[in-house]
Amino acid sequence: MSSSVSPVDIPSAPPGPAAAKDEPPLQDDWRNGGLTALRAELDRIDTEIHDLLMQRARVVEHVARSGKPAAFRPGREAAIVRRLLKRHQGGLPAASLVRIWRELLAGTTSMQGGFSLAVCDAEHGAALTQLAREHFGGLTPLRVHGSAGQALADVSHGTASVAVLPFPSDQDSWWVSLLHHEPRLFIIARLPFWNARPDGSPVSRALVVASTPPDASGEDRSFLGLECDSDVSRARLSGELLAAGLKAEAMLLLRVQGSTISNVLVEIEGYLADDDARLSHLGSVLRRPVVIGSSASPIGGAA
Repeated sequence: MSSSVSPVDIPSAPPGPAAAKDEPPLQDDWRNGGLTALRAELDRIDTEIHDLLMQRARVVEHVARSGKPAAFRPGREAAIVRRLLKRHQGGLPAASLVRIWRELLAGTTSMQGGFSLAVCDAEHGAALTQLAREHFGGLTPLRVHGSAGQALADVSHGTASVAVLPFPSDQDSWWVSLLHHEPRLFIIARLPFWNARPDGSPVSRALVVASTPPDASGEDRSFLGLECDSDVSRARLSGELLAAGLKAEAMLLLRVQGSTISNVLVEIEGYLADDDARLSHLGSVLRRPVVIGSSASPIGGAA
């Protein structure tokens, strides 16, 4: 990392392309030397893009020295990508724009300190490993574990920045440990972020867990962990959530044979904080609900 300089030392951005009305039309007749001119124009644009990337990296260095608590801000990153997609036009596929920025964000995150992944996957290179590479970049250090507990332990011990874990199901109940884990761990993102999956892409889903709380992206879903009597019903819980003003998108009810307690994971529309007053209006819970995290809502179509 370069030595410290003041923000005023950051050079101005290279001049952008001239307004469309001032630009000469591109040479269409490539058979008369136009292709050479078009390639020269592409080289010029590539140089401008590279200049801007280097300038962006210098700004990131100042961000890293600002003392902010965490380099990885999944909510902020999601908001960046959404903003760019809203202004995007032309022939470049939107999915390519997402891929370019995901790799760029992975690179600048790594500039701000060691960032690494712990992935729970049955075998190296399987679906969750591919999802992690897709979202966090092809060169981010990654360790694969056979169990969610091992991946979470890496995050707890500081040997990994985040854990990539299977999306909760009846078979994957690792989320129960987040109800009692000290120091706390949080769900901070979901994968894939881009849901319009091309042929050959992994179709599995995953959640990302870290030791730092999630940040809101503006379009989010939260995860609420509950402890209830073993005979509680989904209908009763759904009714109580709705009456409290909480819209449940999905619910996973885990009953353990021989136990008097059921653990419930509810996916809630919107961003929830620990002190949300609505959480005190659920009569079926045995203790105050635990907000175990949130994630930016996916883009690019339905999951």
